Amino acid sequence: MLAVTVAAQDVQFTGQAKPVVALGETFTLIYTLNAQGTGFRGPNIQGFAMLSGPNTSTNSSIRMVNGRTTMSVSYTFTYLLQATREGTFEIPAASVSVNGKQVNSNTLSIKVIKNPNVPAGQNPVMSGQNRTPGAGGNAVTGSNNDVYVKAFASNASPLQGEGIVVTYKIFTKVPIAQINISKLSSFSGFWSQNLMKENDKLQQTTQVIDGEQYVVADIRKIALFPLKSGRLVIDPLELACVAQLRRQTKTKTGDPFFDDFFNDSFFNSGVANVEKTLKSNPLVITVRPLPEEGKPADFSGAVGNFTFHSEVDKTRLKTNEAVTLKCTISGKGNIQLIDKMNVTFPPDFESYDPKVTSDIQTTAAGISGNQIFEYLMIPRKAGKFKIKPITFSYFDLDKKRYVTLTSPEFSLDVEKGSGDAGAVVTYAGANKEEIKYIGSDIRHIKDTGFRLNTAGARFFASATFWFLLIVPLLLFILFVVLWQKLAARRSNTVLMKNLKATKIARKRLQKAEEFKKSGNQENFYIAISQALWGYLSDKFSINLSGLSIDSVQEALVSQNVNESIITQFIETLNNTEFARFAPGEKTVNMERIYNEALEIISKMERELR
Repeated sequence: MLAVTVAAQDVQFTGQAKPVVALGETFTLIYTLNAQGTGFRGPNIQGFAMLSGPNTSTNSSIRMVNGRTTMSVSYTFTYLLQATREGTFEIPAASVSVNGKQVNSNTLSIKVIKNPNVPAGQNPVMSGQNRTPGAGGNAVTGSNNDVYVKAFASNASPLQGEGIVVTYKIFTKVPIAQINISKLSSFSGFWSQNLMKENDKLQQTTQVIDGEQYVVADIRKIALFPLKSGRLVIDPLELACVAQLRRQTKTKTGDPFFDDFFNDSFFNSGVANVEKTLKSNPLVITVRPLPEEGKPADFSGAVGNFTFHSEVDKTRLKTNEAVTLKCTISGKGNIQLIDKMNVTFPPDFESYDPKVTSDIQTTAAGISGNQIFEYLMIPRKAGKFKIKPITFSYFDLDKKRYVTLTSPEFSLDVEKGSGDAGAVVTYAGANKEEIKYIGSDIRHIKDTGFRLNTAGARFFASATFWFLLIVPLLLFILFVVLWQKLAARRSNTVLMKNLKATKIARKRLQKAEEFKKSGNQENFYIAISQALWGYLSDKFSINLSGLSIDSVQEALVSQNVNESIITQFIETLNNTEFARFAPGEKTVNMERIYNEALEIISKMERELR
């Protein structure tokens, strides 16, 4: 240790530190005063990162002279520093006031050398001087490895669409407080869902690692569903906390009894609160593609374990009377990515976009629940109709193969409705209560005058006769041509999805606005994500399972979309994912994300016209 003493009468004010330290090493700078002083002023420290300080403590010492015992008290001012660059640095003198007089300490010269324990190319300042044995995460409290964070993946090699759980754990041997996540991991290529609520208490356990006991707690748990195959990297998570470090000062009296007594931890222990920045390890997830063999034509990316059920609320009805087809998917897996069913409606039925209801449970084990699709149909003609069996295909993780579930065929007996043949039913929403019956079954008596024809006048073969004969025929031919074009257009699934993309996105944004008003943060961000990703899926006919930031950018570039709009759209996607878990006022975050999503979809639609 480098120690130089400056005396003013009998007052000693000493600064001491290691003369040589390694780059990235954490060390202490200690000033000792053997008298009672006030107004301590620390030095202007250059070339080092100040992790903590000054921390003040009082030390007692006992001396025995000629059989008499005397006690003196000294004060220490401690800094915790870290070497940030190589070179030789001067630390100026500190000062303190004793009995109204200023006393200055000595100056110090510290040389920072290259750290021989850090591999070439690695930054020792960011990684910390040492790592906890077998931990894999970064230890940032010097050689003691007191606290660190590590990320774990439940499965490092899942199938595309197979859910995994990433858990971030904090390991500590010392008391910590004020845990604050400063940087979230990005999950590019994944659909993510938070499995821990904001008000969840950290569940603590103990674990022995290399003979040392740690307190372990889960600080974050995320369910991830890979949207594409290949090598995907999850960036580290960063957080800040305050660690309470204990230090001991040895008292020398010359008497073994007094040394043992005053060096006891009860009398002579001190603590320092040190701010720490922790950084987890990155994770590499190798996603395996789903097998092509046996893949059904209607497979849309569902992976997990599911059941499928469908039903109609009635089988006998009249024309212009609504009937509801309800399809329910239940199970565990990427159920929230299932956004539509493969339904074929009878040609004489008018159908509408489904009402989708989600009942999702998120637990530490993963995501499960129900996804319900309600299709409302209105027959316009009488007769007997059939709804063909509906199929739902998914990849079963237990059976390791594709499974196709099929509903029964539904037979509908439609009778002619009573009343005016011209009466119609209109539909303005997703509920049957929003259907309105328009028309009347009462014909009023015509009381206006009428014209009599002259005797001998013939209507047959007259100009009026031929006009009335030919015009309906032409109108009928025109109607058939238009009907065929309309039928072909409706059968073009890609075109219909493209035309309805904006309409569906705005409906989802309306749903998000409802969640925003009610303060339902979790469902709000799910609705925003579905609106953005669903818009891209419908607009460019890309399955959700094939969507990623790269595929989005390629699709937008191929459509000659302005580069600034592409950048804004991708930023909105990333901002939405980050805001789900970012600290801060949740109402402000939700309002900002909602406005960003609404703005970029409007801009995108104008650009693609």
